Amino acid sequence: MTVAGEFIKNTMEEELIKNTVEYTEDNIRHLDDMEHIRVRSGMYIGRLGDGQQNDDGIYVLLKEVMDNSIDEFKMGAGKKIEVTIEDDLRVSIRDYGRGIPQGKLIEAVSKLNTGGKYDSKAFKKSVGLNGVGIKAVNALSSRFEVASFRDGKVRRAAFEKGQLISDVTEETTEETGTYIFFEPDNTLFVGYKFQHQFVETLLRNYTYLNTGLTFIYNGQKILSRHGLEDLLKDNMTSEGLYDIVHLKGEDIEIAFTHTNQYGEEYYSFVNGQHTTQGGTHQSALKEHIARTIKEFYNKNQEFSDIRNGIVAAIALDVEEPMFESQTKTKLGSNNMWPAVPQEDKLAGPSINKFVGDFIKTEVDNYLHKNPQVADVMLQKIQESEKERKAIAGVTKLARERAKKANLHNRKLRDCRFHLNDTKGDKQEETCIFITEGDSASGSITKSRDVNTQAVFSLRGKPLNSYGLTKKVVYENEEFNLLQAALNIEDGMEGLRYNKVIVATDADVDGMHIRLLMITFFLQFFPDLIKKGHVYILQTPLFRVRNRKKGVYETIYCYTDEERIEAIEKLSPNPEITRFKGLGEISPDEFKNFIGKDMRLEKVRLRKDDLVKDLLEFYMGKNTMERQNFIIENLVVEEDITKEE
Repeated sequence: MTVAGEFIKNTMEEELIKNTVEYTEDNIRHLDDMEHIRVRSGMYIGRLGDGQQNDDGIYVLLKEVMDNSIDEFKMGAGKKIEVTIEDDLRVSIRDYGRGIPQGKLIEAVSKLNTGGKYDSKAFKKSVGLNGVGIKAVNALSSRFEVASFRDGKVRRAAFEKGQLISDVTEETTEETGTYIFFEPDNTLFVGYKFQHQFVETLLRNYTYLNTGLTFIYNGQKILSRHGLEDLLKDNMTSEGLYDIVHLKGEDIEIAFTHTNQYGEEYYSFVNGQHTTQGGTHQSALKEHIARTIKEFYNKNQEFSDIRNGIVAAIALDVEEPMFESQTKTKLGSNNMWPAVPQEDKLAGPSINKFVGDFIKTEVDNYLHKNPQVADVMLQKIQESEKERKAIAGVTKLARERAKKANLHNRKLRDCRFHLNDTKGDKQEETCIFITEGDSASGSITKSRDVNTQAVFSLRGKPLNSYGLTKKVVYENEEFNLLQAALNIEDGMEGLRYNKVIVATDADVDGMHIRLLMITFFLQFFPDLIKKGHVYILQTPLFRVRNRKKGVYETIYCYTDEERIEAIEKLSPNPEITRFKGLGEISPDEFKNFIGKDMRLEKVRLRKDDLVKDLLEFYMGKNTMERQNFIIENLVVEEDITKEE
């Protein structure tokens, strides 16, 4: 080794020794239950968030409390649950079940792996089996209160960030049940607010699965009399081609109909829990409903034609269900109930067989008894089959073209998560920006997090797809490549990105591109929007800054109101820049707008939004009607910018 090499080696070894952290008994740290939840909150509730997304942590906290009250109802105790949210910040829930056994009240809300649901005699078909949920609510709240009303006594306990601060038992005349109050810790859920539409959806889903249960939510009564039939009616945005088929059995309930929309739409539940990511029960529903219908008609039909346009729901009661995560959004169980060796009890039938046997018997019987429904269904299947065959040649060529196209270099700049075929919970963090123009896509590409953020570049304005058949998805190069990039040709299960973000300029052309993209999704992939995957990127309209002591103090403003506030804060004589396009924002600045504080507006469909009517008005040929609407709602923007 040379003298220089020896010197470098010795220097590196000295530096390594100097920087090595000693590993002693002092490095061994024990976290109590509450502290562990606070330090590792992602293990228990997934993401934190601020309440702007329906899967943010504050809704998981609410759901964990609700699950306990729902379990009481399912065990025949208490038909009413009162839910109050004060100032969008503080939650109170009062049920009229049996009340938590008072002798174990403190342990039940603060000690992990403690709960009555380990005893299947008390909670045979419960959601919350892990003894974790309510403890996470306690640990992640700045204040948490619990009260148990039983046998003429009430025991009340209060906690702050999971630490007990008071514990009182006294006599009471109040009805039996449990009261929970919690205020999420705003040092964890920064700037959070409960969004009432998310809360109401959560409560309505509970009522669809628990007919006879009534919620009183901030004084509003919420209940369902027809279960899954009500769910489909409240969520369908296209008219059913026949009356909803609603079938019930022991531990199972299904409902379905067909519409003229493209694709398939499913809602699935286990023990009252909305499994938004499906699971074994939803897969069984899809398989067996298509198989049973095919066998009924005894024709050589494709499953995809049978299911095209279907809207369906399934609710299953499973003993000790196993979910793929603590947030319980995907069922992983394979059997209806587990084996119990000590009782010489075999495992129950597989979920696939249980669901399949029910559908085979009940759906087949229904179609035989209701020939008018069978006729309408057959006509829909034949129309889907005819369209598929008509575009078969185009479809094959388009698939080959999409496969041959070097997506990673031409239209799609993918993220490392997919380039490396990574598996794991990072899927939830993945997103794809759909943008137009070289300058805009260039800025986003240079600013993005290459691990989880992809970019798809449009060339000019996409085609108005309203009123066209799915043939256009394969004939139009950009639509074909976008469909391939998203991997949604065969349904939402293959969706490669959790968020599909339309990122366009905040001008007339940009708004038009947004409409055209939303039209494309509504026309051919409505479930992409219904399942909450489509967003609009909000970028600042103004930059207000003022040089102080040689350094710029800068405020980015997304509205005129924010601009006015910034001018007042940075006076005198601040410099105002109006961003007219994404390409005008430098990559260094763009990092601020697509990072952890990225502002997104979710594209939502209300239950009274009929997609056909919506698209006809905004994207159809009713020129004069739309022109009058624009004139009546015209807003003239004054020029308030000062050039640099």
